[in-house]
Amino acid sequence: MKITGYRSLTTVHDWGRPVGDVNGIVKTGVTEVPILLIETDGGLTGVGLGQHADIARVFPAVEGQDPRAVTALYDSMLAHVFKSGHAGATYGAIAAVDMALWDLKAKMADEPLWRTLGALDRFVPGYASGLCYGLEDEAFAAHYQTWADHGFSSAKIKGGKDLDRDIARLLAARDILSANSDRPAMMLDVNEAWNVKQAVRHLAEIERQIDLTWIEEPVRRWDAAGHAAISRACRAAVATGENLTGLDQFAPLFDAGAVDVVQAGSVWGITHFLRVAIAAHSRNLPVSPVGYDANPIAHAAAALPNMIGIEVQDLNWPVGLSVDQQIGDGGIRLGDAPGLGIVVDEAVIGNGSGAGWSSEGGPHRRPRQAGLRLVPERPLVAE
Repeated sequence: MKITGYRSLTTVHDWGRPVGDVNGIVKTGVTEVPILLIETDGGLTGVGLGQHADIARVFPAVEGQDPRAVTALYDSMLAHVFKSGHAGATYGAIAAVDMALWDLKAKMADEPLWRTLGALDRFVPGYASGLCYGLEDEAFAAHYQTWADHGFSSAKIKGGKDLDRDIARLLAARDILSANSDRPAMMLDVNEAWNVKQAVRHLAEIERQIDLTWIEEPVRRWDAAGHAAISRACRAAVATGENLTGLDQFAPLFDAGAVDVVQAGSVWGITHFLRVAIAAHSRNLPVSPVGYDANPIAHAAAALPNMIGIEVQDLNWPVGLSVDQQIGDGGIRLGDAPGLGIVVDEAVIGNGSGAGWSSEGGPHRRPRQAGLRLVPERPLVAE
C-alpha cells in the first residue's frame, strides 16, 4: 500500500458554552477543527486532526511511501524541512500526517490503535478540564458537577488574573468532586500569565488554602530557569510542555530540573507524544497529554508506563465526527473500531469554518499585560 494524496476539511466543535483561558475567551463556544485525510492506493484513508496549513510543503516527504513506516516517515518529514525549521504551523502539518499514518497502520492491522501500540487496558484515566475561564460562578459549578457525575475526581481550573477568584474556584471544584474522592486532585493552569516572582508569591498564598497538585505553565514555555525556581519554591508539581514542538525543545527543561509533570500537546501527533513520554520515563517523570477534540492521543497514552492522566475537555464530539470511545468513570474507555476509531461524515461536515481559537480576544493571542500585572484584574466573562 502506498500513500497517494491528501484532502483537507474543516468542521466545528460547538462546546455549548464560552471556552478559553486567561489570554482570551471564545464567547460563541464554536471553534474550528481541521481534518487531514491521507489517501492510499489500497482504499484506506487515514484521519489526522489539527491545523496543517503547511501540508503542501511537508507532504512530498511521505508521498508514495508505505504508511506502515510511521516513525521513519515522521523523521523524514523533519528532515524535509531541515533548513527552515519544524516549529509552529510546519510541526502542526507533520503532526496531522503522523496521526493519520498511525490511523492507517492500525486500520491495516484491523485493530484499534491502542492495540497496535501495545496497550493492555483500553481505559485511560483522566482529569476534567472545561476551558472554564469565561464561565460565571453558577455555570462554573454546574459544569464541574457534570464532570463529577461522570466519575471524575480530578480537575484543572483556568486562572491567572485574580488570585482570590482562582482560589475560590479551586475550592468550589474541589468540594464538588469530593463526591468521588476524599482528596480530589486540583490543578491550576495560568497559561504563561505570570512572571517568576508572581508565581512564587501566588503559589504560597494558594498552598496556604488548598493542596494544589500542579501549577501549569506558570511562566513562558521556554523559561527553564524560571520553571526550576518555581518548582523549588512550592510544594505543587510544575507542569509544562504542551506548546513545545519536538523533543529537542524539552532538553533545557529536563537539564534544569524545571518540569515535574511532562506535558505534550495532543495536536503534535502520536510519535511526538511517545518520544516525549519515553524521555520523561527515563527521568522518572510522569507524562500527561493535554486535551484535544476526539482525544486521539488517548490511544498512545494507554500504552505508556508513566501516564498520570489525560486532560478531558468535553463530553461531545465535533460536527460530523463519530468517535469510538466512552467518557465516564473518571476517564476514557477506548473502543474496538480500527485505527483511531474516528469516522468522518463529509456530507454532514460540508466545510464548516469560523473565527474560533484565533479570533480577536480569543485564547490563542497573548495579551500585552501578561506577566506584567501589578494588581488583580477581574476577568471578563461571556455575556
